[in-house]
Order: sequence, then C-alpha cells, then structure tokens
Amino acid sequence: MATARKSFETILLDRSWVSPQDLEKARQRKKPGQELAEVLVDMGAVEPQRVARALAQEFRLPFQAQIDVHAVEPSLINKVPINYAKKNHLLPLHTEDGCVSVAISDPANYEVLDDLTVLFGKTVSPIVAPVEIIDEAINRAYDQATTTTAQDLMIDLEDGPLEQVASELASEPRDLLEADDAAPIIKLVNGLLSQAVKDRASDIHVEVFESDLVVRFRVDGMLYDVLSPPKRFHAAIASRIKVMSGLNIAEKRLPQDGRIRVRIAGRDIDIRVSTIPTAFGERIVLRLLDRAQALVDINLDHLGFSGDNLRKIDRLIHQSHGIILATGPTGSGKTTTLYACLSRINSPEKNIITIEDPIEYQLRGVGQMQVNPKIELTFANGLRSILRQDPDVIMVGEIRDSETAEIAIQAALTGHLVFSTLHTNDSFGALTRLIDMEIEPFLVSSSVLAVLAQRLVRKVCPDCREPYEPDEAELSRIGLRRANLTAPIYRPRGCRACRNTGYRGRMAIQELMVMDDEIRSLVMRKADAASIRRQCTSHGMKLLRQDGAERIMAGQTTIEELLRVTQEDIA
Repeated sequence: MATARKSFETILLDRSWVSPQDLEKARQRKKPGQELAEVLVDMGAVEPQRVARALAQEFRLPFQAQIDVHAVEPSLINKVPINYAKKNHLLPLHTEDGCVSVAISDPANYEVLDDLTVLFGKTVSPIVAPVEIIDEAINRAYDQATTTTAQDLMIDLEDGPLEQVASELASEPRDLLEADDAAPIIKLVNGLLSQAVKDRASDIHVEVFESDLVVRFRVDGMLYDVLSPPKRFHAAIASRIKVMSGLNIAEKRLPQDGRIRVRIAGRDIDIRVSTIPTAFGERIVLRLLDRAQALVDINLDHLGFSGDNLRKIDRLIHQSHGIILATGPTGSGKTTTLYACLSRINSPEKNIITIEDPIEYQLRGVGQMQVNPKIELTFANGLRSILRQDPDVIMVGEIRDSETAEIAIQAALTGHLVFSTLHTNDSFGALTRLIDMEIEPFLVSSSVLAVLAQRLVRKVCPDCREPYEPDEAELSRIGLRRANLTAPIYRPRGCRACRNTGYRGRMAIQELMVMDDEIRSLVMRKADAASIRRQCTSHGMKLLRQDGAERIMAGQTTIEELLRVTQEDIA
C-alpha cells in the first residue's frame, strides 16, 4: 500500500526546518498568486536549498543540489529562450531514453512542464533544484551555448537597413544575452561585448581606415583581429557606442570619454570608452572590467608575487610612513598592484584616500578622487587637499611632474604612507628620475622605502603546453644553465581552450628594491642607475629576468614570452 503523500509544509515541520510560528506568519503574508515557499525564503525563515529538498520529497522527484553546466546539451538550450528560462526558473539538462531532464525550482508549475513537453516533443522529467542554483546555471549555460559570434551577426547587417540608432535605445534589456530581438547594429555591438567577455578580452578596438573598418580584441596583452564590417556601418556603430556611454553623438571633432555599465551572462561589466578623431573617422577603444573578477585579481596572493617578494612587500605596506613606488611601462599592472596593497591594509582604523586618473577599481572604505584638469584638479592640487583630510595612507595615481613628486615626498616625510607609480624601465631608474625632477637627494634617500618594477607575462596554456629541450643559447639569454635545471621547460602549442595562441591568462614578474644604507649613500652622491643596480645585485637582489626564469622552471611561462616582455632589460 502506497504511503500517503506529505505536503510541503508538513515536511518542513517534520524536519524542523521551519517553526510553526514562521509558517503561520508566512501564510498571513502570502499574497494571491504568490507561493508559500517564496514567502518563507524572503522572510529568511528557511534556506532555499531546504525548500527545494522539501518540494522534491512532496512531489517524489529527484533533488539536485548543483548543476554541471558543461553537461547541459546546447541543442536543448537553443530551443528555450533565455528570458523564458529565467522567468520560470528552469533549465533543460540532457536527453536520456527519449526523455528530457529539466531542472526546475517549482515542480507544481504544470503549465510550464506541459509547454516544454510540446516544445521538445518528448516526455519531460523534472528534477528539483534550488532557485539560485538554477538562475546561476542559466547564465553560465546560455553564455557557454552562445554560438552567435560577432562575425555571424554581420549577416544581419548586410540584409537589414541602417536605422537611426538613438531612437532604438528607448529601453535596454537587463542582460545583453536577452537582446535577441534587437536591431542589427545593436545586435552587433551587443555581440561584440558578449564575445569580448567570453574571450577574456581587456579591450575592444574599433579602428577605421581609408577603405575598411577593423574590430580587434586585446587578450592577455596581445591584439587580435575579430572582424571587418563594411566601412559604411562605422557611423552607426560609433553612434550606438556613444549613446550607451552617454557621449555626444554629434561631436566628432574632439576626443570624448565615457562609461558603460552592463550585465553580460549575469556578470556586472564596467566599460571605459574613449573616442578620438582620426583622418578617416573616429577611433574607439573600450576598456572592459569584470567587477566580480576584479575583486579576485586585487589580491597580492593572486598577482604572482614570489614568496620572498611577498614577505618583503607585506612588511613594507604596514610601515607608518614613507613612499613606495611601482614602476614599469603602461599596461604592466602597476595600479592593480597598488590597489592590492591598499586592499591588504584597508581597515576601519585607517583613513585611505587616493587621487587617480582615471579611477579604475572601486575600493570599499577608500576615498577615491578623480583628476579633472578642466577645473584645475591636478594630481598636485588634489594631493594638497588630501593632506588636509587627515589621511593615514595616500595613493597618487602617477607622479608626472616635480610639483607632484615634491608634495608626495613631503607627505611621506610627515607621517603618511604614500603609494604611487612612476614611468621608468626598472626599479633603479626611479631614484635617478626623482633627482632629475629636481628633488633633493637627501629627500629621496630619507623618504623612499622601496621601488617595485613589474611586467606582465602570459601564462602558458596548461592544456596544450609541451616540454622540450632548449638550447644553451636560449638558456643563457635568461641567465639559466642546463646543469641547474630541475624541472622540464615548456613551450606553447595552441588549442581550442587558448584560441590557438598557446597562452591563457597573465601573471606578474617583479624586482623589488628595498632601500638600505648603501643605496641611500649612493643616492646622496647622485650615483647613476647602473651603480645602484650593481650595488643591489651584489647583495643578492632578484632582477626581473631572474624572477621570470623561476616562473619558467615552475612551468608557468615560456622563454619566448620572457624574452618578449623583458627584451630591453636583457639586451
């Protein structure tokens, strides 16, 4: 004899997952058409996962706590619109024995299950899963199953007329993956943004020339051609991007800067937009920042610091006063490293203020000021104002002139910890650069705590890297000898996971010069960078190429990549 079916409420009470008092409150708060489970979760009376388990037991269905999106069949995804899946909190998973398994949060939604049966033409087998697990899996699965690339969207452009872009933007969808019915130009730009996020691109370049238009992505520091739309679409693409970023569509003679904030596959993406006029039209660059990923990246442990350098920098950033400089070319990750330092020491007891151009990351609990030369808010003027705000720690985005350098050093000497960046090729040149800016040598020697030089190298793809035997010439160029090799050396090959580049992701290599009495003495005598370098290396300081060589022996990067990034230092 079959056991009687227990109700959802009885199961929650039997398992003590909800109290009778909370259940009664939920019944009183429940509005017509609203599910009791939803009210209980909103009240915080029960966890969503327990609700799903209780529903699965009530309807005698299997329960699934997690969803493997890699096992989801793309053919099923393509039949169900993403907005329908999100609205009803469901995700088709796979087909087995002529039956389609569907993860759903509410198994009592018979109307939806009937719709899916008609849509697939097969029996639907529901599996109960927590609503937040399904919603997250929907974003990831639909992003993974997106086969429409920017190149595919060119077909729509060729067939459809160009309409006024501004009038098409009255209402933006919450998520760009839901923009299936958008006009061709909008679909193209949305497709570019979605593909850029999927490809881990940091920048999108829209470049116009005499007879053609080229779109390129920067991935892991390298530019790649993505597509070449007909040049006649340039004006419409530029207008679409300008409207999204709040720029003046009519102004094509002057450079403009703007920002876009969008959601792509459930991820919040900040986009910095820059336009400049060129001989053949406006060139546009979009800098993409995944806000969720940024929180992971802004961490000293994730930036690639080696053990010894990490211990040294951790000790330095907890000093009460002095100046710490990060040097290197544009795009070498200097600002990200300084942000990571600030995050490490950020606490309610410290007043941290920054002045930047532009503000790249939003740091919780940190006061951040944007440089604005139009109203004479320069680094120097802003720094003067910051000093009147009783700061403990100050970050100056960049020391560009002697006035900013002088104020920053005075701040370091008067009890403030100062972080800043300086454009020099190595750590040793930073000291001579400050003296060239007419800063007195005794001020430099007494205020500077350390100088960190940094480069970003691409990490060899772990899926397709292959070991090989480098020749002696290759090894000698990075300061290694075959007798000292303790692990295999790898080279890139290329696979689908790394877009056939052989590399995936980037990491930092550093040289950290910590000031001591000997270096201070050389600075006081206005010694050149070469003399300071000899002094540091004689005391065992690790240079950029030596740090990179360690990463090569650890199987993280390649000789070819290290030579590309540090060629000036090795020559």
